[in-house]
Amino acid sequence: MDIKAYIESGILELYVAGQLTEKENQEVYDLLQKYPELLQEVLEIEAAVVKLTAAVSPHAIDFDSFKGKLGHTDTKVVDLKPKKPNWISYTGWAASILLAGGLLWTLNNKNEIEDQLQTVEIEKQYLEIQIEDARTDLAATKTLLDAIRDKDILAVPLGGQGDYASTYAKVYWNKADNTIYLDAEGLPDAPEGKVWQVWSLTLNPLTPTSLGTIDDFNTDNNKIFAIANANESQAFGITLEPAGGSASPTMEQLYTLGVVESTP
Repeated sequence: MDIKAYIESGILELYVAGQLTEKENQEVYDLLQKYPELLQEVLEIEAAVVKLTAAVSPHAIDFDSFKGKLGHTDTKVVDLKPKKPNWISYTGWAASILLAGGLLWTLNNKNEIEDQLQTVEIEKQYLEIQIEDARTDLAATKTLLDAIRDKDILAVPLGGQGDYASTYAKVYWNKADNTIYLDAEGLPDAPEGKVWQVWSLTLNPLTPTSLGTIDDFNTDNNKIFAIANANESQAFGITLEPAGGSASPTMEQLYTLGVVESTP
């Protein structure tokens, strides 16, 4: 956009005077928000008008003479046809200045207030969610701690196997309510298209029973999972299986294994 040509067109003077249509007024306002040079020009025009109106008597003012007072000597002005020799009075100018200035202040502050209110509401909702999440996390943590600290809980370490010797996990088995709590912090995230599957094992003969897949492993923060287990387990193992799980464990993908040493 040619800022200089737009300023020299005279439309900003008409905007300050309140002589534009509603559509034209909105178009100018939008440009003022986009181009600081135009906004500065409007402010200077308003200041000049106030100064001029204080220096002249309140009789009708010819626009061409007024434009000359502002220092615009070129002929690039908006043509006002039919031309009226006395098209606006001192009081009209004052009212136009107040209207234009008031419109700028109102629109600016309205947008700022609406943005602030929206920001406050978003922050309030976010804070409420954080508080609720914190309460839920605290309740879940207390339940978990109470469970694994139970005097009758059976802890079963699961060591890394073969090529996966660096991995580890731990099972806390509560036979009273047929639940195990699996701490799988020592396992990496499952690759895309794969899931961790937990197995209950009897050793003689070796019989695996699936306890299910951990589908939300990668997104879970604490890596501790409560799993139902009504089996007479003699060992627990974890394998990496295709999404959806497998009917029997893929032994080449057996990451951890732990034998139940004794029962309480």
